[in-house]
Amino acid sequence: MLHKYTRKIVLTTIIFASLLLILNSFGYKAYPWVKAVHIVAVIAWMAGLLYLPRLFVYHAGAQVESEVSETFKIMERRLLLIIMNPAMIATWVLGGWMTWHQEWYYSGWFIVKLMLVFIMSIVHGYFYITVRTYAENNNKKSANYWRLVNEIPTLLMITIIILVVVKPF
Repeated sequence: MLHKYTRKIVLTTIIFASLLLILNSFGYKAYPWVKAVHIVAVIAWMAGLLYLPRLFVYHAGAQVESEVSETFKIMERRLLLIIMNPAMIATWVLGGWMTWHQEWYYSGWFIVKLMLVFIMSIVHGYFYITVRTYAENNNKKSANYWRLVNEIPTLLMITIIILVVVKPF
């Protein structure tokens, strides 16, 4: 089952990379479009990063192998694989394109932002592992743990937005 989704991720990456090559032929005229789609992708990714740990909170309280638990497994898997993974890929690919065209890679604010987005990707990976853990009925974390973890993407998001808008250094 996992390999089926891995192929979808690779296919999604190839599609986005192909679109970027096409957009690249339009030069800087494509920038506003890339930026708009990047923002949409970030919003979708953040929605998933904020909602998935909330599902974990409720799932932690459900009895193992109950109907409710099985429903949460489906919801978590679909959210991760259908919304969050493609949104994260689009965020990285489109953000990379904008960075290349705007030459932000020398800016202090951008370097810090990039590190925070990398950390957010690690959080995403942790959530991916957690979805698998719940699917195998091996969760050992409490609902309170997931309530606390739910704040990590929020803090990262706030800091990233401030860096992008204010560009303090």
